[in-house]
Amino acid sequence: MSYIAADDRYAGMTYRRSGRSGLKLPVISLGLWQNFGSVDVFETGRAILKRAFDRGVTHFDLANNYGPVPGSAEENFGRVLASDFKRYRDEMIISTKAGYHMWPGPYGEWGSRKSLLASLDQSLTRMGLDYVDIFYSHRPDPDTPLEETMGALDTAVRQGKALYVGISSYSPEMTRKAAKILKDLGTPCLIHQPSYSMLNRWIEDGLLDTLDDLGIGCIAFSPLAQGMLTMKYIEGIPEGSRASKGGSLSERFLTPQNIERIKALHHIAGRRGQSLAQMAIAWVLRDPKVTSALIGARTVEQLDDSLAALERPDFTAEELAEIEHHATEGGIDLWRASAQQR
Repeated sequence: MSYIAADDRYAGMTYRRSGRSGLKLPVISLGLWQNFGSVDVFETGRAILKRAFDRGVTHFDLANNYGPVPGSAEENFGRVLASDFKRYRDEMIISTKAGYHMWPGPYGEWGSRKSLLASLDQSLTRMGLDYVDIFYSHRPDPDTPLEETMGALDTAVRQGKALYVGISSYSPEMTRKAAKILKDLGTPCLIHQPSYSMLNRWIEDGLLDTLDDLGIGCIAFSPLAQGMLTMKYIEGIPEGSRASKGGSLSERFLTPQNIERIKALHHIAGRRGQSLAQMAIAWVLRDPKVTSALIGARTVEQLDDSLAALERPDFTAEELAEIEHHATEGGIDLWRASAQQR
C-alpha cells in the first residue's frame, strides 16, 4: 500500500524562519548521521522517516559520508523518496554536505571546488534528485582558499543543483569571511550547522551573535550530546550503544564529572515533567536565534519521545538558573579543531 501522509501533519509543529531568509524550518529536524545506513534495518529507518513527516518534520539532513557504509544513508533515503515521498518533495527540505573523507585520493574530502561539486553530483545520484534544498561545506579546509570553497557553493546554486547553501563548524571569524564572500557572489549564506548542547556551549561565545548580526540561521546538531543527555549511560556503557562501538562517542567523554552533570540535569527535567532528552532539546531551542534542533532517532518511539519536547518548550528564570549551574563544558566537542582552523 502506498504511503499517504497524515492530514494533520502540520498541526503540532512549530516553524522558524532561517535568519532573515524566506525559508522556514521545523524547530526539530531529523538527521540521518546514524541509524540509516546499509548496516541498519531499512524498514526501521523508513518507518522513522514516515513518522517524522507525519509529525511535521519537513527537514531531513544528510551528508555524503553518512552510513555506514559512506553514502548508504543517502541511498536509503533515496529509496524512501522514490517509494513514499515522491509526491511530497515540494513539502520537504533536503540537505546534504561535503567535506569529510568520502573516496580515495586527494579529491575525496575537504573543500576544493573539485571535491565539493563532484560530491554534490554523487549525492544527487544516490538520492535520485535533481537538486537539494541546502548544500553545506561540512567543515573548513585549512589549505583551500575560502574564496574557492564558497565559490563552489555559489556554483552549485547557479547550476540549479542547490537552492540554498550553508556552512558547518566554522568559527565566528570564518563565518563572517565566508558570508561576505557569498554575499558578494550573490548567493547568501542561509544557515550554519554547529554542534550545541548543554555539555557543549561553544556557540554562545560569539557565534550565535555573529549569525544574528549577519541574518544567518542556526541549526544545532547533537543537542543530546550523541545520547549522553539521556539516562542511557548513567550506570555504565550498555552493550550495542554508540559509546560501546568506539566511534564518534568516546568512552573518555563519560567522565565522573559529566555523569554528575547529567544526573543533576535529569532531576531538573523530572520536576518539569519531562525526560532529560526532552528538556535538552527544549533548552537548545530556548534562544530564538536557534532555528532548529537537529536530532537523530533509532526507533519510532525514540523519535516521538524527542518530539514531545515541544509540549513543554518554556523555562522559568529559576529553572534556567539551576540548569546553568550544571550545563557546563564537558570536553565533548569533536568539532572544535575544525572551528579553530585558520
